[in-house]
Amino acid sequence: MSSSFEARVKSILSGDTLVLCNPKNLAQERTLSLAYVTAPRLKREGDEPFAFESRDFLRVFVGKIVSCRVLYTIPTGAHREYGLVRLSDGSASFPEVSVAEGWVKVRDDASRREENEENKAILDKLIVDEAHAKANSKGIWQEKVSRVETSYEIPDPKVFLQAWKGKTLDGVVEKVLSGDRLIVRLIVQPLKHSQTMLLVAGIRAPATKRVNTSDGTEQPAEPHGEAAQRFMEERVLQRNCNITILGLTPQNQLVATVAHKVRGNLAPFVLEAGLARCTDHHSTMLGPEMAKLRQAEKKARDQGLGLFAGQKLPIRGASKETEAAVQRIISADTVILRYRDNTEKRISLSSVRQPKPSDPKQAPWGAEAKEFLRKKLIGKHVKVTVDGKRAATEGYEEREMGTVSQNNKNVALLLVENGYASVIRHRADDPDRSPIYDDLLQAEAAAQAEKKGMWNDKASSPIRYTDYSESLEKARRQLTYLSRLRRVAGVVDFVKSGSRFTVLIPKESAKITVVLSGIRAPRSARNANEEGDPFGAEAHEFANRRCLQRDVEIDVDDCDKNGGFIGTIYVNRENFTKLLLEEGLAEVHAYSAEKAGLFNELNAAERRAKEAHKGLWKDWTPESEAVDDAAPTTTGASVTSTNGHTNGATSTPRSTDYRPALVTFVDPTTQHLKLQFIGPGTAALTTLMSSFRTHHASPAAKPLANPPKAGELVSAKFSEDATWYRGRVRRVDREAKRAEVYYVDYGNAERVPWSELRVLPEEFGLRRLGAQAVEAALAFVQVPGGEYAAEAAGWLQKEVEGRQFVARVEHEEGAGGPQGAAAVDVTLFDEKDRGQLERSVNADMVGEGLAMVPRKLKAWERGQGEVLRVLRKLEEEAKAERWGCWQYGDITED
Repeated sequence: MSSSFEARVKSILSGDTLVLCNPKNLAQERTLSLAYVTAPRLKREGDEPFAFESRDFLRVFVGKIVSCRVLYTIPTGAHREYGLVRLSDGSASFPEVSVAEGWVKVRDDASRREENEENKAILDKLIVDEAHAKANSKGIWQEKVSRVETSYEIPDPKVFLQAWKGKTLDGVVEKVLSGDRLIVRLIVQPLKHSQTMLLVAGIRAPATKRVNTSDGTEQPAEPHGEAAQRFMEERVLQRNCNITILGLTPQNQLVATVAHKVRGNLAPFVLEAGLARCTDHHSTMLGPEMAKLRQAEKKARDQGLGLFAGQKLPIRGASKETEAAVQRIISADTVILRYRDNTEKRISLSSVRQPKPSDPKQAPWGAEAKEFLRKKLIGKHVKVTVDGKRAATEGYEEREMGTVSQNNKNVALLLVENGYASVIRHRADDPDRSPIYDDLLQAEAAAQAEKKGMWNDKASSPIRYTDYSESLEKARRQLTYLSRLRRVAGVVDFVKSGSRFTVLIPKESAKITVVLSGIRAPRSARNANEEGDPFGAEAHEFANRRCLQRDVEIDVDDCDKNGGFIGTIYVNRENFTKLLLEEGLAEVHAYSAEKAGLFNELNAAERRAKEAHKGLWKDWTPESEAVDDAAPTTTGASVTSTNGHTNGATSTPRSTDYRPALVTFVDPTTQHLKLQFIGPGTAALTTLMSSFRTHHASPAAKPLANPPKAGELVSAKFSEDATWYRGRVRRVDREAKRAEVYYVDYGNAERVPWSELRVLPEEFGLRRLGAQAVEAALAFVQVPGGEYAAEAAGWLQKEVEGRQFVARVEHEEGAGGPQGAAAVDVTLFDEKDRGQLERSVNADMVGEGLAMVPRKLKAWERGQGEVLRVLRKLEEEAKAERWGCWQYGDITED
């Protein structure tokens, strides 16, 4: 008995079997085989000839509404139904058309299924149609056998990807596993197919119900998982599609875009229905196309469809773009901004992360990445949009995430492009991400491919700074070099107070403390429990705002007893000392201002602050001035301009401090001399050394009980004469068991084996007799660098080392020089030439072209007009004769 019904064709299993579903309820399915016929089978172990073509003939009707009539059933096994199928418009009937076209054949046992005359007439018609198809060599009756070679597994997905990446293949979706996973037959060649599972690029759909094959347990579907599966089935199951291969997952699964032949890429449609989310993992594969998918997801989110139904969108005020100045760089992903209302806010760049300090490969790049951002942003005006907030966690406060752009360039993108930041992988439901998140992912992939920044195989080599302010000895050594230069470029690394700064000098790998000369600034509190001076906090804040992390120029003249370098800082070519005074946050220190030659300039700045009643001078009145604030003068002193040249006034009287001195050593690095001033000290040294030799010839001279330490006073045997001398340990080499020892009475140093060191008894210590070696520099002369420095050092070693002279002390810094000795600037004479400048060692060096008159004079040198005139005349003569450093022309022109 036959029954009829209407159905929708869901899929075609073979040329004789259809999977049908209820048009009103797609979840209801039934399978119907065409009556009296059989078709070639698609088999995993190998398709029968014409199996694909036979099924393909029927597959064009997938998705259409058909009328079906069951003629008979086979109750055993799967209870299969057999019948007739007719298109709803009556244009075609099956299996009649399939037999006529030769894509199925009549079953050999078909006659046994004849139950009535009507069925017999149908069978007879099919037999006749089959005979005609055979006669015409149609379909499976062709003489040339067609067999499609189908592989159901891709042997090497990486090789396949390499061959087909970015290319489009025709494909047939054989099965929909879920909204984002499909079994697809890829038509590589007309008779060569590959069937594999692939992921739909750019989306992640909820999972469908799954059964664990090992234990039979069932894992239920995720919400909307089955709806997403049906959505895809309705649109692509057994349809021809364009498959564009994009990449592989870490599990070697193919990722591809699946495009309907008419409607195009299916991913946006799934997203708009709210049945999937965007997946960031595919962003780099899709490139600009990812933005379309984001927009589709946003549309579903805004409408509360599917996965987003019932979700509350985060309530935020409209985040508008604002302008701010970058006050400080905390790290390569976090900055402090100052807004127009003078408030400061910490902003972390959206969706990016600085090189991880915990990652051994990335950590070395942290400093370079921070410096990259500092050079780009510090002090600059930027535009800021807040994208969201990162909730407070243990140890971290709540932070705002934002987009920062400068000159229309996204700063986060700039960092990622140069390999100085990585992109954060957000949770799928995290809306607080950068609006150009996909561009960031693309930039990161490009930086990794090009091995930029932290993706480079070679580790970064950050600058290792030497702190020259950690001791007075180091400071004095570096001062000699820095004081000769004009405006040294540096970066303010830390602001200690309104007038004290830590400055980095990258070119010299030096870190120094700079103290502003010519002023007194109020002291700020060092901690919450300490009370600072009035306006100390304001001065500190002003210095922070104007100087911290800024590129500056420094001009140093001297150093203090703590190793600080006294001088001037220029920010954007402006004297910061003057700016501090103009704000009323410091007062002029007349003596040091005059010494630096800046009194008039600084006094005028202070006067402006007083008249404006700023800061310290808020209650100032002209009547409150106790004394005239004119510059202090010294009787007989000349008035000098800031460039060190005299203004025509009488020169400062020359020094008359003459002392006999023995040059014990010439430092080839600094060209400084070590002097012993002959007198009671050297007489005491002669007596001490006699007792010293006797001591070391006795068993009382004890070896060191422990390895030596830097700074420790010892007795050391000098290698050239095998004599014991007093020394101080500078450095210790534990592997070689040697120590670098500085001989405090002679100024030279050498590496000494530990076995040649002895304990220095108290009776021979520096309290009994101070160190006799005094570090000295030749006054009014400057030795050029490079090869000329070596030549000058060689001349000094030959002409003055080991000889006795008369030293005229031109300037003395005071106590606290190397190893406790004083640092002095001297002019050296032979005894017979005492006081004759043109016959001094200093003049000889200038006249021989081994040194020149400094272009930047120290404060105490500026008043010595007559001395400078004599030395400059000798310099001009050496220059004219092309002697020494002038042999190739004027070296100062560069």
